[in-house]
Amino acid sequence: MDLIPSHLLPLLLAMISGILMAVQGSLNAALSKSTGLWEATFVVHVIGTAALILIIFLLHAGRCDWRSLSQAPWYSYLGGIAGIFIIYLVASSIPRVGVSNATTAIIIGQVLTAVIIDHMGAFGLDRVPFGWNQLAGMALLAAGAKLLLK
Repeated sequence: MDLIPSHLLPLLLAMISGILMAVQGSLNAALSKSTGLWEATFVVHVIGTAALILIIFLLHAGRCDWRSLSQAPWYSYLGGIAGIFIIYLVASSIPRVGVSNATTAIIIGQVLTAVIIDHMGAFGLDRVPFGWNQLAGMALLAAGAKLLLK
């Protein structure tokens, strides 16, 4: 018997990602108080790069199929640039509005964008049409956000 049903595992992993994002944003905000926002963003990326070097090259994790890099669409490489601004913007918003308010705004932005990406099937992803369930979910999310925002 599986401890976690296989269809729920991706959702659990996504939830853990959300937990890590809230912790990371808090850590980055703390670092930026000492170093500055752009400097903290740089340091975080350097440390992340060093960790990835260890994971990929020393632990041999991942597929290590470097030849396939040229087959990826050009826009798929923009995630690194987006990451720079994500770290910067999260680290700059948390000290001003708090972790819970910043995270609420982040989640609202993520879900709104995700619904659009799903509906359009953007970036080569499978299309997930927008329907009444999503509309109801968005309304409940908006109501929850209103209650959470201070």
